[in-house]
Amino acid sequence: MGDDVVVSLDLSNYELLWPAPLFVSEGERVLRSAGSWQDRAIWLMTEALSGTTAVADFEDLPNHTAPTADPWATTATGWGTKRAVMDQHDWFTELINRGSELRHAAAPRPYWPQRRGNGLAHDGSTARDTRRDFARLIGEFADNGYLVEMFGEECVDDPNDLPDASEAIDRRLGIPHLWPLAPETWDEDTFYGLIEVFHDLVSRPRMRRFHNWNMCGWHHSEFHNGPARVLYRWKVNQLLREAGIEYELAAEGEDLGRLVAVTDDARSQLVHRALNDSPPDTVAGVRHAIALYRGRDTSAESKRSAIFNLARILEERRALIKEHLGKDEGALFEIANRFDLRHRKADQRGDYDEAFLDWGPSPVMVDTRL
Repeated sequence: MGDDVVVSLDLSNYELLWPAPLFVSEGERVLRSAGSWQDRAIWLMTEALSGTTAVADFEDLPNHTAPTADPWATTATGWGTKRAVMDQHDWFTELINRGSELRHAAAPRPYWPQRRGNGLAHDGSTARDTRRDFARLIGEFADNGYLVEMFGEECVDDPNDLPDASEAIDRRLGIPHLWPLAPETWDEDTFYGLIEVFHDLVSRPRMRRFHNWNMCGWHHSEFHNGPARVLYRWKVNQLLREAGIEYELAAEGEDLGRLVAVTDDARSQLVHRALNDSPPDTVAGVRHAIALYRGRDTSAESKRSAIFNLARILEERRALIKEHLGKDEGALFEIANRFDLRHRKADQRGDYDEAFLDWGPSPVMVDTRL
């Protein structure tokens, strides 16, 4: 008789459709939940993993929470050993603990029409029209119940009228008749406005149940907008990046969920540190300056205003900055005071390229953390 062996979970057949940290955090919450945690786990895997393989593997396992289940179940192998059978809880726990190891689902390689064609559809539009792709993305969120909390959900047992979705969008955006979505009618401002509006509307249902009566369909509950917005930003920013659009939805700051200009990784990290490490008495000013600096409608004047606001914070900490920077402290304030940024005096230097305004706030943001 051989020894028992412990079977490790094979992740090779599973692919993520979500950012890994979000999948892990939602999975950990499922494991902490009481009651029908399996239903929550199945719904999470249905949403976050490609295909149905993971759900099928999960459902094939024994549920050791059942009264008749044997927690020590094993199965014989052809080699004289016994293999321990994972139960659903152990399997799902390992899946979540190893979520960072899961690979992301990749888009399929181009098919014949994409490889051989001219990139145009039969109606003359581009094959990857970003506005239509966005409308399809919103359709996927709607199908998964992410708009139910705001727009309601039809049920054969509840004949009450649902909220007017078009009116709800109109109240926020000031443009009527935008639902159902018709991307062929949008101008640029409407398109970008809808991207921002739906960021505020989505809310993830952590539970769903199938209503059998008259094939009513799925009903969703236990809504939370936090994970929904994380997922929404991830998917929309991916869409914009693939389309070559140099905007993204801000993930933090005063302009959270609003389109901002894309910057390089170095400045993005700098902004993140400034938003999260600034002292409590300066964080509001720093957040406002960053919003001015990276807004979609930013201008040379708004960038100057951002530098002005940050330089004012530095003035309040000049002695502390001198202690940390030594003689470089003077050079920092010379930039703020001798160039045409703050005081706008006649003797200040204004003959510089506006590109310098893009990096102007950067050393200032670093030092506001002192």
